[in-house]
Amino acid sequence: MTPNLVPSAYRGVAVARVRGPLTESGLRRFLLGREAYRRTRFLVVRDDGDRTALLRVVKESDEPLFSPIVSVEVLGPPGECAFVRAPEADTAVPSTMARIALSRAPGVRAVVVEGRYGHVSFIVDPEPLRLAVQEIVPPEPPKLLDQVRRLLEVAEDLPPIEPVADTVGFQALASRAPAARYLLPCGGSGVSVAGASTLYLDQRPEFQEWTLLGCARSREIHQWFYGMQAESVEICPRSRARDPRVPTLTKCCLLEDRIEQADGAVVVPWGATLEQVREALRIVARRWEPSWRPV
Repeated sequence: MTPNLVPSAYRGVAVARVRGPLTESGLRRFLLGREAYRRTRFLVVRDDGDRTALLRVVKESDEPLFSPIVSVEVLGPPGECAFVRAPEADTAVPSTMARIALSRAPGVRAVVVEGRYGHVSFIVDPEPLRLAVQEIVPPEPPKLLDQVRRLLEVAEDLPPIEPVADTVGFQALASRAPAARYLLPCGGSGVSVAGASTLYLDQRPEFQEWTLLGCARSREIHQWFYGMQAESVEICPRSRARDPRVPTLTKCCLLEDRIEQADGAVVVPWGATLEQVREALRIVARRWEPSWRPV
């Protein structure tokens, strides 16, 4: 069975209480021939001891309002199935389902979640795609990572994705080139370097001997303002090394209105909009999880 099995709509999931053993043979005897609603494709079956089994059912027809069940497949027997109540969780969102399953029922193959609005859904074999999000801090949380997390809280059309922070701080960057004075790109960030004077390129201060903590665009602006290049430390997340086995989302200020793919990474503009980040996540899904579909 492929990982990250989730239903395409939770209205196709029904919940039933039964008396008796939740064995495969017992469940078949109980269900075969019984009528089920035309939308029902999966059954969450619970016994008096609150043990849970997850089933896929096939009906004689999907046309009438109710039709007899003619086939039962056990997706999660009681020993491999957990029932979790998480009223804060939107059970229509695959990333949320994977996160709840792994945090609340680790090691369990089939996890049924009763979430927000009392809606019930499930995930079988949760294995979210790990996505490294390369950023610079502060701010904390980093903007791009925060955007990804917010989008994944409502993304019903994307496979389960687990964003993983891959960050570096200005203090660590400054330590690569110790100096008494640093020039940073933007005063709006409020970033300063401990133990040194900090000035901001966007305020166009009078030229001094400093080390620029910046990127290619910052160096271009410095050249424009002062007619020379400064000693600099590269801060662009896109320039950092990455694990080729892990898809990466990063950003670059040289991209103003487009998204690029290069060397195992999807790159958005610095200051990307939510819609640009949403499109980047769609690109990640198409490239690294092309066969994933809800069932």
